[in-house]
This record gives sequence, structure tokens and C-alpha cells, in this order.
Amino acid sequence: MSADVSNMTGVNLRPEDIAVLRHSVRGPVLEPGAAGYAAECATFNLACGLRPAVVVGAARQEDVREAVRFAAAHGLPVAVKSAAHQMVSGAEGGLLITTQRMKGISVDAQSRTVRVEAGVRWSEVLPRAAEFGLAPVAGSAPEVGVVGYTLGGGQSPLLGRTHGYAADHVRWLDVVMADGEQRRVTPHGDPDLFWAMLGCKGNFAVVTGMEFEVFPVSRFYGGGIYFAGEHLERVLEAWRAWLPTVGEETTSSVGIQRLPDLPVLPEPLRGAFVVHLRIGHLGSAADGAELVAPLRAAAPALLDLVGEKPFTAIGEIHMDPVDPMPYFDRSVCLEEFSEKTARTLAELTGADSGCTLANVEIRALGGALDRTPEFPNSVSSRGLPYVVFAFAAGDPADAERLRAGLDRVMDGLTPWAAGRNMANFLSPDEATDAEGMRAVYGPRSYDRLAEVKRRHDPDNVFRFNHNVVPA
Repeated sequence: MSADVSNMTGVNLRPEDIAVLRHSVRGPVLEPGAAGYAAECATFNLACGLRPAVVVGAARQEDVREAVRFAAAHGLPVAVKSAAHQMVSGAEGGLLITTQRMKGISVDAQSRTVRVEAGVRWSEVLPRAAEFGLAPVAGSAPEVGVVGYTLGGGQSPLLGRTHGYAADHVRWLDVVMADGEQRRVTPHGDPDLFWAMLGCKGNFAVVTGMEFEVFPVSRFYGGGIYFAGEHLERVLEAWRAWLPTVGEETTSSVGIQRLPDLPVLPEPLRGAFVVHLRIGHLGSAADGAELVAPLRAAAPALLDLVGEKPFTAIGEIHMDPVDPMPYFDRSVCLEEFSEKTARTLAELTGADSGCTLANVEIRALGGALDRTPEFPNSVSSRGLPYVVFAFAAGDPADAERLRAGLDRVMDGLTPWAAGRNMANFLSPDEATDAEGMRAVYGPRSYDRLAEVKRRHDPDNVFRFNHNVVPA
């Protein structure tokens, strides 16, 4: 590109500036209009496009350092993208660092730890850890990036109630700070920054690598049972009554889904309105079958996929979408899921409700997710018993209608809503609203986060995220 690059920050990047950046890094440096720019900026949510002034495809930690130094020298804000399952800003006028080329993984079976670089996904960690009979606190979607998921807390559909959040098991973080300084952040060396980074996404630095604990788990009993949507109220009531009877070795959720008519889905599910009841149980198959029996009896099943599985099949619990799509989402944590809550949810989402949302799911939390870890962190949803996440899939041109459908369901749950929320489920609107973010963390934690931000990123360089404004 021969012309100067102007951007929304008011900064002009000259061709010679870009040439210096390109010379200093090993990975590609791309500007708008260049071949590969669109692919480098691609996101999982096609309604959330990225439009940075320049992209650096980092191939190593030194590339991240040089990119951040370049941004600091030119007054550019910085965005970071790995698997791109959760982007909250278009990064207009900024510098985007992509980490998908940073794929280092090592497993230490003796210490039961895993080290990853910033571009690694859970689907890449699972088989490596399984070679040693070990399992990470991975989430419901294996194609999600390890680092982004963990920085937002990381709630597992299988190990969460037994071992807590993924963030609770991080040993250290390798980071590049806002001034380009490389640092290893540990709970002993920098407890405030360690506390802030684990739970508050990417507000304080670019994480280039981390080490975390894994656990001796090789199999589980679980999966999903699909019921026809007409049985929604019966299934919700059976699930609600069943939850207090299970221990911490069992995790469960319910998805209320209007599925697309796609060949990839088995015949009973194509284009169907269904209730998807999910189970993850760490006990024996015999105990698991006995445990799940009351749920199986709730209504006739369209499809029962619950059984004994290797831990590497954790993605089969939720069966989350794997292909990018445009969607709009919202979330809310609930203080309780009473009989009245269940009945209201059924009225808001049932067959006669007019609801068109692709998915409304409620996840039961509790157990170890409530307990403070050995090294505290800023995870915002600790102590909350339920989280509800919903999304509407469709053309961004139809955003007003799609958002209205979301608002109708989520606002209908307001009587049971907690003030705090789960960072990894925040929508772009929720994550970029300053007062909303204060509510997500609560005033005391938010003020502490803002003070840490003031010390380490006073110019708010890392603002294209779940942003905490410097105190």
C-alpha cells in the first residue's frame, strides 16, 4: 500500500512506518486491502467484524513485543485475536495482534501441568494431555482458544463443579505489557496483576503463554438427551428437582434450541424445536445411568447420546456449533431457579411463545465453582448458582428484530437476575458498557481492577475488549 494509512485514532501510518514494523517481526504484517487481511481478521461471530489499521500475525513472543512497542510509539490501541470466538469491538484504527501461529504445547506428566502458547485451542490440548491420562478444565467447545477462555474464568461442563474455574489452576502467565515489556506474572511475584488478569479477559497485557494444572481423568459418563420442545416444561421441572440430589462430580445444563435444517444434524433434530439436556458425570457408567434415570423418565427422548466416553469427547456434551455464523447474544446469572423461574422460562421460550432464538441455555454452577482458589483471581461469577446464555442467529441487517427477541427472553428473567455476571458470556454491548462492567464485577472488585489498570495500562492501550477504564 503506497498511500498513508489514516485511522479512527487520528494517527497516520506512513509506508515507511509499516516497513519498519514488517522488518521487525517474523509473522505477516497486513493492511486493509492486502491479500490475507480479511482472513487474518476473520471472527467466529460473523456479526462482529474486525477493521484494524494494521494486523500483525505474531509467530512468537518477540513479534508480540515488537507489535506492542510499535503501537505504543504511534499511539495505537491494541486488540488481540486467537480463535476469535469472542470479539467485542471492531478494533477500528488500532493494531490487531493475531496469535494463531503460536502453537507450542508441552505436557509434564510428573507435575501434572501443561504449558501452551497463545494460539493453542482446547482441541489441540485434549489429545496431548490424554496421552498421559490427564485432563484440563476445558470448556464446552473444544475449538475455543485456551488463553481467552481461561482469562475469562473458564467454566467446564465436566470438571467445573469438581475443580472450579480454569483460571483457578493457572501457575503463571507470560505477558507483554502495554509498554512492550515482557514479564512472567505469578501469584507470588505480582499477586495484584495475577488476580486481575485471571477473570478480566485481556485488559492488562497480551498473554503469550501460560502454565496450568491438569487432572488424572481419562473418561466420563455423559452427553446429551434430546426431547421434543413440547415437553419443555416437564423437562425443566424434572431437571430443577433433580439438581439438589447430585454431587460435585456431576455437571449439567439444559439448552432450549430451535435447530437449523442442515444435513449435518441427525434426522430427528433437523429443523426441530428441542430441549437438549446435558450431563457430565465423573463416576462409573453404572452409577451415571442410575443418576440420570429420573431425567430419562421425564419425557420420551428423540435422541439419547448419553454414555461412557473418553475425556477427549467432552465436546459431545454440549455439541456446540463449530462453523462461524452471524449472531447476537446476551447472558444473565440467576440467584435461583425456582419452580416459578422454570415456569417463566418455559413461557418465554416454549412452542407458543413466539420465541425464535437459536439457543437459550441454563447452566447449573455451584460446587468448586463457588470456592476461592489457593491463589485468588477476579472471576466475577463465583458464588452464583446459575448462568443463562442465549443467542439469535441471523443476518446483521435484521439486528433490531433479533435483539428484540433476545431482550424479551432475558428481560423476562429479571426477577431472578444477579447483579454480577460471567465474563466469558458477555455480549459486545455488555462488555463495552462501563457501568455494566462495574455491575458484572461488583463495585469493590471493579475499583480494584481499575486501580491495577491505572498502574499497568494508564493510557488504556488494551481497550478493544471487556474494558475496565483506568482509575
